[in-house]
Amino acid sequence: MTNFDELIKKIVKPLVEYPEDVAIDHSESDRFYEYHLVTNPADVGRIIGKKGHVAQTIRTIVYSARVSGEKRVRLIIDDSKNKNS
Repeated sequence: MTNFDELIKKIVKPLVEYPEDVAIDHSESDRFYEYHLVTNPADVGRIIGKKGHVAQTIRTIVYSARVSGEKRVRLIIDDSKNKNS
């Protein structure tokens, strides 16, 4: 199986100002392997990009990597640290 943690980090770290703050959390459900990308709040805009083009490109690359079985990979860009809860 592809090491999605490393794949996502190799794509994202060159794009951000604070690469040391890039973290990947993952979970598994019946249908998906979910990878949550957490970055420094100042870097969220760089990851999403104008009109979401950068985020869509990252997702396309990650989704194109093969996974054995019927589960699919889902990448979630966590921007909740920007919100006041």
